[in-house]
Amino acid sequence: MTAPATQQGEDDTLGKAYDGRLMRRLLAYTRPYRVLLAGAFALLCLEGGLQVVGPLLTRRVIDVGLPAKDLSIVWIATILFLLTLVVEFVATWWHTWLTSLLGQKVMRDLRMEIFVHLQRLSVTFFDRNPAGRLITRVTSDVETLNELFTAGVVAGLGDLFTLLAISVAMLLMDWKLALASFAVIPFVALVSGLFRRWVRETYRELRIRLARINSFLQERLTGMKIVQLFGQQERESARFRDLNKSHLDAQLKSITVYAIYFPAIELLTSVALAVLIVAGASRVGVGTLSVGTVAAFLQLVRRFFQPLQDLSEKYNILQTAMASSERIFALLDTVPSVPDVAARGNAPPRTGGVEVKFEDVWFAYDLAHLAKNQGDGEGGAAKEWVLRGVSFTARPGQTVALVGHTGAGKTTIVNLLMRFYDPQRGRILINGADIRTMPLAELRGLIGYVQQDIFLFAGDVATNIRLSNPLSDDDVAAAAAKVGADRIIRSFPRGYGQVLGERGASISVGERQLLSFARAVAADAPLLLLDEATSAVDSHIEAEIQTALGVLVAGRTTIAVAHRLSTIAAADEILVLHHGEVVERGRHAALVERGGLYDTLWRLQAGDSEPLLRQAG
Repeated sequence: MTAPATQQGEDDTLGKAYDGRLMRRLLAYTRPYRVLLAGAFALLCLEGGLQVVGPLLTRRVIDVGLPAKDLSIVWIATILFLLTLVVEFVATWWHTWLTSLLGQKVMRDLRMEIFVHLQRLSVTFFDRNPAGRLITRVTSDVETLNELFTAGVVAGLGDLFTLLAISVAMLLMDWKLALASFAVIPFVALVSGLFRRWVRETYRELRIRLARINSFLQERLTGMKIVQLFGQQERESARFRDLNKSHLDAQLKSITVYAIYFPAIELLTSVALAVLIVAGASRVGVGTLSVGTVAAFLQLVRRFFQPLQDLSEKYNILQTAMASSERIFALLDTVPSVPDVAARGNAPPRTGGVEVKFEDVWFAYDLAHLAKNQGDGEGGAAKEWVLRGVSFTARPGQTVALVGHTGAGKTTIVNLLMRFYDPQRGRILINGADIRTMPLAELRGLIGYVQQDIFLFAGDVATNIRLSNPLSDDDVAAAAAKVGADRIIRSFPRGYGQVLGERGASISVGERQLLSFARAVAADAPLLLLDEATSAVDSHIEAEIQTALGVLVAGRTTIAVAHRLSTIAAADEILVLHHGEVVERGRHAALVERGGLYDTLWRLQAGDSEPLLRQAG
């Protein structure tokens, strides 16, 4: 059985193992923590330097202390060696703590920057990018960079310093023996190069298979009701078993690569030690080399190959970090398609209503497809326009209703007014000012919005009603009472303190819609946008909301999207949309009397079958 297609996209591509541009951007996040970085590096250098102390003490004991039978030299060497171990322990503890602290602080700053940036991006970005992928950027990819700072960059520099310190010590003690010890380095480089290439491939396979598991789990857990309803548990278990087995095979392949590499390095280390013993023994025999020097070299060679092995392992960390940083910076470099502007001093008042005016507004979601079809005339590009030449004015105290079939463009008008998108042609004005010249926070602060797809946060009822508004508990209760939500809230075990599940899943759709309506009332905005505001409430609650709306909309501007025409029969103006155009407009009675599209919709909802019979005939 083949694995399902995934959407990881760029996650399959590892990119460069090292990218100087990305590394410079990453290191920029360490600038506020230069002291931590410098301290960790200094401690690592101290550890590297201490690596040569033990072999040097061994050489002195063997070459000087033992021949002279001077126990004081032995005791002094022993005490110095113990002190060296203590200092090395303290240095290791502090450098581990400092690098961990550095990594955590960088992660905190980077996560904060990504989250703030995500909140500035336009809705079009979230239309194109699944939430799971964005969550991965903030969590997994940032965590990967933490490993780079804690066990990668600083530790790698420490390994290089250790190699340098040991090499210098070996060359100063006996350069001929040092060169003999270095003879296996080309073979170590060859094995390490093969290891890096194999690790790169196994890492890529692991990432792909893990992405497939995550994608499969996300989809099946989200659609668990459908899986259980259609009895697909065994079939889905079999598919997950195949994915899990594929991941296991990739993991075993990775383990095999490491299982070959480490013994290979150990073998080469042993070869180096053997070469050292053979080369040293002949010289010791003729008196040109001391036994202590050979003993010191044996210790130094063992310590020399450990950093080489560590550097090869850090290659994988570096490669993973480069891939993660490339994805993170691609996200941070994304420019909002709806640009914000600086705050201004003449913001519209929040009391009373505002005048909303659409002037010949045209809009299409798929700009690339639209541009491709521009040359096809009315038959091509016209099909891509969601709105075509929409014009209307909503004045303070008025209610303008938008009706029409599904896909006619009603919700698109609401989205444009909130500047989730910008029109390709025409203008949208509030009190005579183009909304593209208004700061987004200022514009959206004028709007109270009740949406059809209700979203509630996983928090208590009061927090969901007030959101960021500085409202007292009494204000929250008053807002709920205006729409009849207080009766529902009082039935909850903890009232306004009742904690809701994710997206409000612990309460009914109708109750969620009432809370969303109370939220709009609490905002006390001069412009109300109602997108199917009463679509999920029963007749009794709907009557309560209609009564509350009569008080709420007084002196304010209201734009209401409705499928149930009975809810907007009293609107000051009704716009009938068809394929993105306003084909009829007027009050309810006049539109019914005209006998056009609105009359057809009204009679269908009222239970009149004559329009359907005419269509069938």
